[in-house]
Amino acid sequence: MASSTRDGDAHEGAIRLWREDDGWIAKDVETGVTTQGPSREAALERLDDAVALHEGERGREPTDEELRELGIDPAGNTTGEQEPPDVLD
Repeated sequence: MASSTRDGDAHEGAIRLWREDDGWIAKDVETGVTTQGPSREAALERLDDAVALHEGERGREPTDEELRELGIDPAGNTTGEQEPPDVLD
C-alpha cells in the first residue's frame, strides 16, 4: 500500500508514482527499486515483481518437489558450470 512522506521522513512501504513522457514511473522508497510502465497499474505490477526479486522472494532455484510437479526428474536436471546455449560470447 502506498503512503506519503511527511517532514522528509519516509514511511514503511512508501511508493512514489509519477508520470513521465508517455508512461508512469514507480519507485519503492525503502529499497530504491524503480520501474516503469505504460499505465499506473502496469508500473505498480512491475514494481511488485522487481521488489520481490530484489528481496530474494523470486528468482530462486526450484525445489526437487517443484521440479517433480513439472514432470522433471531432479536427478537428471543438471547443467553444472555450463553456460546456457542461448548466451552469446
